Amino acid sequence: MSTDPSVSHLQIVPTADGSNTIYNAVVGENYHSRNGALQESRHVFVVAGLQYFLKNSGTGNKGVSVLEVGFGTGLNFLLTADFCTQRQISLQYTGIEAYPLTNEMIGKTGYNQYVPAPIWQSFLQNYDASLQGAVQLNHDVQLHIAACDLLGFSSAAKYDVIYFDAFAAAHQPEMWSQEAIAHTLNFLKPGGIFVTYAITGNLKRIIKALGLKVQKAPGAPGKREMLRAVSSL
Repeated sequence: MSTDPSVSHLQIVPTADGSNTIYNAVVGENYHSRNGALQESRHVFVVAGLQYFLKNSGTGNKGVSVLEVGFGTGLNFLLTADFCTQRQISLQYTGIEAYPLTNEMIGKTGYNQYVPAPIWQSFLQNYDASLQGAVQLNHDVQLHIAACDLLGFSSAAKYDVIYFDAFAAAHQPEMWSQEAIAHTLNFLKPGGIFVTYAITGNLKRIIKALGLKVQKAPGAPGKREMLRAVSSL
């Protein structure tokens, strides 16, 4: 661990599938599921979100834009960038993160094991710059991390897929309020996909009231179900 007091509350911990996550002692929560960080990220966001959109949108593989609420360690981004790079899909990725991790802390996650070296190296080299504006990591992938809280985020852009990966409602209830969810969905394109690891009655009611079609999907290890929602065309 770094001795930097600004990250003294953060600890890298292993999860059940062998991948690491980070425990935030201030929030009292892990950045990923202890049942498997890598499995959760792939299942919930890449497969149930990105791949589902590409398969069902009718737009082919020409390009995709992703907004992530809770950029955190960057694992969801790295797996998404790898998927798109392998298939030469143009990816515009924006992450919202109120408390960005340091480059040093991200470098200790061990996520270099799960993506090709060029993607990992470009991510670390451009991470700090991406906090200032959009940067091109390779021919296909552009990244911008908005260092602000969710309600402070604004953008003229709309996105094909939204990854909602905030800390659990038990620890950050404000992130799951009607105001927060409505603000998030303002940035979703018609026909776009919203995915999250959680599924509660209140979340379903909020999203249905905002005019989206809610789908229950099989959850990642440790969770029976997750939520996916589709906006109308």
